[in-house]
Amino acid sequence: MRCTIVVAAVLSASGAVAQQVTDAIAPEAASVAGSGLSPAFAGLSTPALAALADKEARRPVKGQEWMVAAAHPAAVEAGAKILDAGGTAADAMVAVQTVLGLVEPQSSGIGGGAFLVWYDAASGQLTTLDAREKAPAAATPTLFLDDAGEPLSFMDAVVGGRSVGVPGTPALLEEAHRRWGRANWGTLFEPAIALAENGFAVSPRLAGLVAGSAEQLARDPDTAAYFLPGGTPVAEGTVIRNPRYAGTLRGLAMDGADYFYHGPNASALVDKVRGAEWNPGVMTLDDLAAYRVVERPPVCVTYRAHDVCGMGPPSSGALTLGQILGMLSGHDLAALGPVNPESWRLIGDASRLAFADRERYMADSDFVPVPTSGLVDPDYLADRGKLLYSGKALPEVEAGTPTFQHAMLWGRDNSIEIPSTSHISIVDRYGNALAMTTTIEGGFGSHLMANGYLLNNELTDFSFRTHDKGWPVANRVEPNKRPRSSMAPTIVLKDGKPVMVTGSPGGSRIIGYVAKAVIAQLDWGLDPQQAAAVPNLVNRFGKFDVEQGTTAEGLIGPLTGLGFEVATAELTSGLHTIVIGPGGPLGGADPRREGIALGK
Repeated sequence: MRCTIVVAAVLSASGAVAQQVTDAIAPEAASVAGSGLSPAFAGLSTPALAALADKEARRPVKGQEWMVAAAHPAAVEAGAKILDAGGTAADAMVAVQTVLGLVEPQSSGIGGGAFLVWYDAASGQLTTLDAREKAPAAATPTLFLDDAGEPLSFMDAVVGGRSVGVPGTPALLEEAHRRWGRANWGTLFEPAIALAENGFAVSPRLAGLVAGSAEQLARDPDTAAYFLPGGTPVAEGTVIRNPRYAGTLRGLAMDGADYFYHGPNASALVDKVRGAEWNPGVMTLDDLAAYRVVERPPVCVTYRAHDVCGMGPPSSGALTLGQILGMLSGHDLAALGPVNPESWRLIGDASRLAFADRERYMADSDFVPVPTSGLVDPDYLADRGKLLYSGKALPEVEAGTPTFQHAMLWGRDNSIEIPSTSHISIVDRYGNALAMTTTIEGGFGSHLMANGYLLNNELTDFSFRTHDKGWPVANRVEPNKRPRSSMAPTIVLKDGKPVMVTGSPGGSRIIGYVAKAVIAQLDWGLDPQQAAAVPNLVNRFGKFDVEQGTTAEGLIGPLTGLGFEVATAELTSGLHTIVIGPGGPLGGADPRREGIALGK
């Protein structure tokens, strides 16, 4: 396994701490199904209904052979059928992703991109695949500047073809199946095709998001016809069909990813991007034909005698998460406990220091030199971690000076990441493990639809500004470049074997959500369902965001007294976690979203 390693101390969590957390979880953070079962889920199988009940009661789902956790029960059921029939985690992922693209289209789909982390039981190796969207060859650093050279407002840049990157998810589905699949490729699309043709019931979350985005969705005729039939947003429980999506999936099932990147589908996609009434884009057929998935070395840090591994650049996820954990390794978070403001002071300021490095140094390493080793070097993190001993909130933080493989200076980034996206965690009967975070960027992506699927707005993850104080910004737009991401699909290893698979949606807050999940498991001794339900507190750029309506609001006064600026916010994480122990896998799904875990 090729990893960058940070050595940290070994600490243990106590059962008392776990009970402390369980008692502190606010009832206000209960599942979206808490007010009664939505009609959208009335047709679920008995195991899926039981899994919803377990989530509501904050109990983990138990399995012995396999486990799958994702953001919608219908997608989880599709993956479970593949696993139960003897398929691998890679096989099940194809079924889960294609159903998610139908029933949770606002978050991910074949019009977007993803990062995948894979543990292979046969070889003991960890592999990461980069299927991030790419900028078209005709894109320039001024893509998101107005005529006066000033950055466009975010929403002005999002809607339309300008924001669409070359999708990577179809190529990733094929590549993962080619490497690690056992099931027949064509059969993996059958659950999504059946739902698209026969219809699925609109979930509460989808209905609410459609209503909130109706103005933007109305700008593209295809998108409006699907989500706003007759000019009215689709309501919860409404059964809708998507025969165009079914047709696209049939093409993928028959011809593989070539169907997506060549021929009529490619032409329709490019026509939609270039012909958009709002912000036409510059993508070409050549851009689609040239797309490739890239295997990259995983980034790992050692924390509490576990290797925490994930995706390196162009993702900032594993690097920033690794920096946070590395700076915290000398502090006894287990003894402090999860409701102690001192725990969150340390976590919050470690995050601020890591984000200062993130905005200056992290970008697509194919285009800019990223000091990957230097950013997680033990001596560097120990030096940065000394700043945490002040006992008070840090003043304005600055990026550090990690060791570069060669010298380079960069300006500060100003990119925005909207909290959408989805995450899939799977463990199969063969011992393989998969963590995949998948996205079309913001809710409903670019708000453009082609052949039944939404197109991403991933290019708005680039910095809109090209320079800062005369220095170029590492994450500026460039032709064929992949925008920086915060997605952090994570596999935690103990003695070379996976013991935890996790990840979350949430824009740049993803890193904080995943850090909470890892700390909750390794420091506070929580099961995956308890960990997901712990109220969120996230500090990226100085302000402490505290999850509104939860017991975390009790920390506002103490954190303010420590010198933080504090605000409440809807911190809608979507953690899907599997913990693998001697008795088999335990699964947990975030109560803030509609997903479940299923196992056998």
